[in-house]
Amino acid sequence: MSTRAVESDIRSVEQVSKITIVGAGTMGQGIAQVFVANGFGVVLVDTNDVTRNLARENIRDGLHRWMSKGLLVGTELDQAIQRLELEESLEAVRDVQLAIEAVNENRDVKQAVVRELDKVLPPDAIICSNTSSISITELAAVTERPESFVGMHFMNPVPVMELVEVIRGERTSDEAASLVVELSKAVGKTPVTVEDYPGFVSNRILMPMLNEAFFCVMENVASKPDIDTVMKLGMRHPMGPLELADLIGLDVCLGILEVLHRDLGDPRYRPCPLLRRMVAAGLLGRKSGRGFHEY
Repeated sequence: MSTRAVESDIRSVEQVSKITIVGAGTMGQGIAQVFVANGFGVVLVDTNDVTRNLARENIRDGLHRWMSKGLLVGTELDQAIQRLELEESLEAVRDVQLAIEAVNENRDVKQAVVRELDKVLPPDAIICSNTSSISITELAAVTERPESFVGMHFMNPVPVMELVEVIRGERTSDEAASLVVELSKAVGKTPVTVEDYPGFVSNRILMPMLNEAFFCVMENVASKPDIDTVMKLGMRHPMGPLELADLIGLDVCLGILEVLHRDLGDPRYRPCPLLRRMVAAGLLGRKSGRGFHEY
């Protein structure tokens, strides 16, 4: 629990020149790409050598795609790549003004990372979490800077999706929340400020819809392609719910539904048994090559 309650002196985006991102998976890579392309230095931290090397390649590829679309010119591309550092230890992030944890959607894992960040970061640095469902208040409570702890929930894929949910914990200061709002704008995103309730806005609304699609598959209401087609053509969704779940990751969907079901206590968030079975079988969606569809 917090004993010192340090509040950040960082009040404006101009004071943030370098950030760290912990976790070089899909979300961490996307967040890093967006920040380096918009002039920020980034230290991307991951203990796994293979993950770090893959992250470097994917971020370079993403920046090259932006250049091919005219979103970056050659000199900007070179500068963006130079602003990216990859490290295996949090000991390398002592000189940053803001950190974003983007590790697995697991409360214990996130709390462990947040505790370590709290130890190594300067006292006035701000800590953000890219959690999609876990309480910001609970994560902030393991630090000595709950006033300087903010949820910063990017959408997947980060380089494409415009929204960032900025989540205020119980003790998040107005100044810290305002800074994260402005920082989101500075990297080309549209921030929406929400309060700290399970699933926030995005997943509290989205996950029950996806879960109902899983039940439709389990109960043989329609074929998987037809379920997606109904939502795309009938509701004008750009992607069907099963396609979207595969993109998010079925393990991630299950984790979010479990948080919603536990923390809200409402049976409408009960994860579909078929989803549990697929995750147990390693059928996680795009990242495993097969989920509700094959890739």
